[in-house]
Formats: sequence, structure tokens, C-alpha cells
Amino acid sequence: MWRPVAKARALKTIARRLPLLAGLAVVGTVALRDAGEPAKAQIAVQNQGYVPFSEAPINYRTRPLTDPVALLQKRLDAGKAHLSWDDKRGYLASVLKLLDIPVESQTLVFSKTSFQFTRISPDHPRALYYNDDVYVGSVHDGKTVEIVSFDPMQGAIFYLLDDQKADKPTFQRAELDCTQCHIAAGTRGVPGVLLRSVYPAQSGALTPRSPQYITDQKSPLKDRWGGWYVSGPLAGASMANTAVVPASAGAPPGTTAGGKALPALGPIARPFDPAAYVAPGSDAVALLVLAHQTQAHNLITLTNYQTRLALHALGKDEGTPAYAQATLASLPEDARDKITKPAEQLLRYLLFSGEASLGGGDARKVIAASLFARSFAAQGLRDSQKRSLRDFDLSTRTFRYPCSYLIYSSAFDAIPEPAKGYVYHRLLDVLSGQDQSPDFAHLSPETRQAILQILLETKQGLPTEWHAYATAHHLRTGTFPRQRSTAS
Repeated sequence: MWRPVAKARALKTIARRLPLLAGLAVVGTVALRDAGEPAKAQIAVQNQGYVPFSEAPINYRTRPLTDPVALLQKRLDAGKAHLSWDDKRGYLASVLKLLDIPVESQTLVFSKTSFQFTRISPDHPRALYYNDDVYVGSVHDGKTVEIVSFDPMQGAIFYLLDDQKADKPTFQRAELDCTQCHIAAGTRGVPGVLLRSVYPAQSGALTPRSPQYITDQKSPLKDRWGGWYVSGPLAGASMANTAVVPASAGAPPGTTAGGKALPALGPIARPFDPAAYVAPGSDAVALLVLAHQTQAHNLITLTNYQTRLALHALGKDEGTPAYAQATLASLPEDARDKITKPAEQLLRYLLFSGEASLGGGDARKVIAASLFARSFAAQGLRDSQKRSLRDFDLSTRTFRYPCSYLIYSSAFDAIPEPAKGYVYHRLLDVLSGQDQSPDFAHLSPETRQAILQILLETKQGLPTEWHAYATAHHLRTGTFPRQRSTAS
């Protein structure tokens, strides 16, 4: 998820080049401090990335934050919460508990894809944990806990926590270290998160000139999880739990892609000790959900940013009457396009358009091997028929009802109008059966009806057109506040 960094000696070179990086997407891999140094707050590069996020109206560096880590830090400062130190695992267990992140979400990545790369290897993989809003990374004998916390308006906010016992441990925002690699094509050009699948050497280092894949819900299973450990039946259909076999070992050639031979993969020589981690393995279902969630977060942020930027360019900023009254019909065509393009991408992603097949295996075996699957599904809001968007399929696709659970998130609710109204309007088009385009052919009439009913009964703040549709078709709705329809 976090991209790899080069050796610490790149610091001086990058420091000299910083003025040249303003306004550019930095896709290269650089370290801006040694892994052994204490974490220090960083300053974001001005206008780095594909959108100008440092200035108005985004104000990424200066806008007050309400992400989970920022809120926890306020509780720590006020003495209303306390981070507990553990001699074996430092602050990790306490961080997970205070941020309500389940240990069952543990996934293990052994490729050297973190700024603490010197401490990562197949026998000591990095552990990742997450919930709907926060991602936490922990390295064996590492000096720092890495955290990405999603703010409803600002998207991914990066924090470091020195994992050394202190009187007042503090989450420090770390923009420069992280945004150098976390604003790139793989994050949709906004501060975000991503998973990668690589061809790792036996040391965990990336094999030179070998392919790398950004992993999301569309990725074929065969191209996923290179550089990761994965537990459960799905692992065998992927690149998981393997490393590149050196040519000197007489390994047969690997598969081919585009006429080019790929490295051969084989067993890992030095596997990890499960007892060294808070959970026993690296959950396959947690990785499936993670692949969906990371890019869903990025698309929500992109839709938010582009809407605010389009309205700002027209002099319609937050808090003004013009901002509150903006509808798509009232905007110039180019502004409408800037808003609806990412909103349409988000809509299709939320409905799992183009999702790769899981191969039709035995879902019961997958669930039986996954503590995460059971705990994740138990959190779901359920309709009168006990259905939830967190219910799994795990035979041919991830979810039984393919509509993202992140539609309940504060980040989705914070998408500005008219983009959010557009997404809701298009969602109703698809679920009601009006849109029968091929991109939604994976949704049967029964599945569309089930998703629609689940949302009508469990989602707060649905637009008035949804309630009008429910009334006209005699469908049950939840007793939640409504919002005005703004799709026009």
C-alpha cells in the first residue's frame, strides 16, 4: 500500500530539487529521512500532484482536520485518552484499540515497500491493519508506526508515531515523507493510498525490470499479492507466498506477458514466525476488501477535490450563497464535465463495474479461513430482510450485493454538491433498472432491487427523489432526514 523508498542518501539530492518539484507529480521513490531517525513533522510540497491541493479551495496543509487520528490526538492532549506502551509491540496494540481497528484485518507484506525498508524481509514482513477510515503499518523492531487517516473533506492525511516509550506520545503529521509517493497516477493524482503487487526477490527487494501492478477490484487474481503473504484458499490462484527464483538456480522461465518472459516464482526460503504478530496470518478476505477500499477512498477524494476546484474557479466557494445554490444545470459545460467525470467514475467503482472474477471457488472454505470475513460482515447495517452491503459472496465476486459499504462513510457524505447529487441520481438510475448499459450487466434485476432496498432502509440523507421513488413503488424506507435533490 505504501510505496517503496530509495536509500537515505537520496535526501540531499531531493532537498536540492524541491523548488523544481512544485506542481509536479513525484512518482519516483525517495527517502526524506533515515528509518532510524525520530519522526518529525513535515511540510507538504507546494501544489505537488495532479491537482493544486495546497492552495484554495483545498488548503490541504492548513484546513482544520476531523479525521480519526486528529480527533484522537485532541483526546490525548485533553487527557481523555491514553496510549499504552507494551514491551513486546510498543504502541501498536493501543493504537489499534483506540482507533477501533480490528486485529483480524492484519495483512503481511514482505516486499521492501516502506520507508522502513531495511527492517522488512520475508522472515519479518510489515503488518498492515485497517478499518473504514484508517490504515496502520507496523514494522518488526521499527522505530515508527505509519498511519493514513481519511479526513471527510481532505482525504488521506499521513501521520507518524515514534514507537519508543515516551511520557506524551504524539501523532505527528508527515506530509513530505509520504506525499512524495502517495500522490501519483496510482492514487488518482490526489493524496491517497494504493496496493501494489510486485516480483520480490528472496530478500524482499523488488526484482529489477519486472512488472508491478496496482491492485484494485478489477485486478485479475493471478496478478495480485506479489510480495505479500496470504492465508486461505484464494492464495494459490495468486502471486502470494512466493519470491523470484534466481536464474542461477536453473528455474524454468515464468509465464509471459506481451511476449516478454516474466520471472519464475517459487517458495520463500525464510518464512515468517506467526507468533511474532498480533494475529496468526495474512487474511485473504482482508486483502480483497483492502483492494476495493483503497481506490474507493481515492475516487471519493478526487470527486470532492474536483468539485471544489470547479466551483472555486467560478467564484462559488464554501459558505457562500452561490456555493449552496450550485446545480449542474446552472454551471458552464466545462465545469459540469470536471464534476461529472470523477463522479461517474466513482459511481461505477461503487457498483463494482468490471470487477475481476474470483474463479467460482467454495465460499464456505474462504469464510472458514477468515476471521476478518466474519467480523467485517457483523458490522453491517441490515434491512428488514437482514441483508447488508457487508455480506460476502466470495465465490465469483467479493460482495453478495455489489455496492460499496463506503457509501455510509463520512467521506462520502462530505462530497460537495452537485457531485453527490449526481452520484445519487445515477445510482438510482442503475438500481431502478433505467440504466441497462453493459457496464452494469453484472447486476441482475434481483441484485439491483436488493441493493436499492438495503439503501432505502439503512442509508441516512438520501435525496428526495429516492423517497419519491420508494413511495411510488411502495418500498419501505428508513426514518432518516432527507436531503434535497441536486442532480439537475
